[in-house]
Amino acid sequence: MALNIEKLKKDIAGAFAEQRDIKTDPASAAEKLAEALATAIDNYIKSGDVTVETQVTGTCATPSGAGTIAGTGTCTNGKMS
Repeated sequence: MALNIEKLKKDIAGAFAEQRDIKTDPASAAEKLAEALATAIDNYIKSGDVTVETQVTGTCATPSGAGTIAGTGTCTNGKMS
């Protein structure tokens, strides 16, 4: 899946909205805001697909000789598959 900037913006706006009216404990509100922003950014970055192509050079038993092997991988939630 492609990176979703609209979801990131929504998550950031939501993080600010949750802490906007906190007056009793500003330090706690700042900590909660920072945590929510970090989570939104982390989720955004991990949501993107990454496609890789790799080339292997060497000699194989079957088939013999050098060659190129192409492949793709998908990064989902920070893990390649």
